[in-house]
Amino acid sequence: MKAVLFIGHGSRLEAGNEEVRIFIDKMAETMDANLIVETCFLEFAAPNIAQGIDNCVKRGATEVSVIPIILLHAGHSKLHIPAEIEDGIAKYPDVKFAYGETIGVHHGVLDILIDRLEEAGFDTSAEHNDTAVLLIGRGGSDADANSDFYKITRLLWEKLNVKWVESAFMGVTAPLVDEGIERCLKLGAKKIIMLPYFLFTGILMERMAKMLADYQEQYSEHEFVLADYFGYHSELQTILKERVQEAINGKSNGAATLENYRLYVEEHGHAHHHHHHDHDHDHGHHHHHHGHHHDHDHDHDHHHDHDHELETSK
Repeated sequence: MKAVLFIGHGSRLEAGNEEVRIFIDKMAETMDANLIVETCFLEFAAPNIAQGIDNCVKRGATEVSVIPIILLHAGHSKLHIPAEIEDGIAKYPDVKFAYGETIGVHHGVLDILIDRLEEAGFDTSAEHNDTAVLLIGRGGSDADANSDFYKITRLLWEKLNVKWVESAFMGVTAPLVDEGIERCLKLGAKKIIMLPYFLFTGILMERMAKMLADYQEQYSEHEFVLADYFGYHSELQTILKERVQEAINGKSNGAATLENYRLYVEEHGHAHHHHHHDHDHDHGHHHHHHGHHHDHDHDHDHHHDHDHELETSK
């Protein structure tokens, strides 16, 4: 029997975890009825990945396709999930494991972002000479993931008749949101749409709403709008179902990721994700960009609610 194990990031905000579970339940109804579908989380929510694998096997799975519900390919998808899959292979030698890709730079993501802009009152068919769209991601220390984020920003700009589409991050790396907003204003934008590059709600979405209020107060002669996160967008289902098919059919780049992980283990040892203490070790070395410390360093809850890309650039 074939099983699909979806992995959500997990949030300290239970509402975010609940959104993931509901999203998977809705999606499962549109999938092959013979597939066992299970949901698990990287952190902050149960079941964890090892328990998710156990649940698939308990239900009779002989093949498990592991599909990360993660936006960009970085520390979690390069190291932490492969570590758990390797443990699963060792624990269940008779079960076949396949690993799917992250969402990545996918044309479907642009459709989602454009829909969220439209819903926020942005007419994508009109020309906008004094509007900037600020795409806001979690931010991490993986250079490839951060550059993929910039690529998505550019692809979005190509599809819109808007003068500026800028990039900013909630933490870990520059430019932070404050800097992104400042840049949009300096470029001459009268209106700024904050467009979250986030799958589900979480502590960072709550923080963004607060930032919006602060910007409206601080720059009262400008207009600020906060668009919605991806949430239950049907295109997100489509992308993930594509990732499932690739994994089941042996056509996923996830296989190469597992290979790379095995090479990594030969050099560095097993990369389990101990989220209690390794969150902060990659904060700090990016600060030389600015010569001032960003206050997000003391702001613990946000380290835990983002895709912290650990060890990958080492």
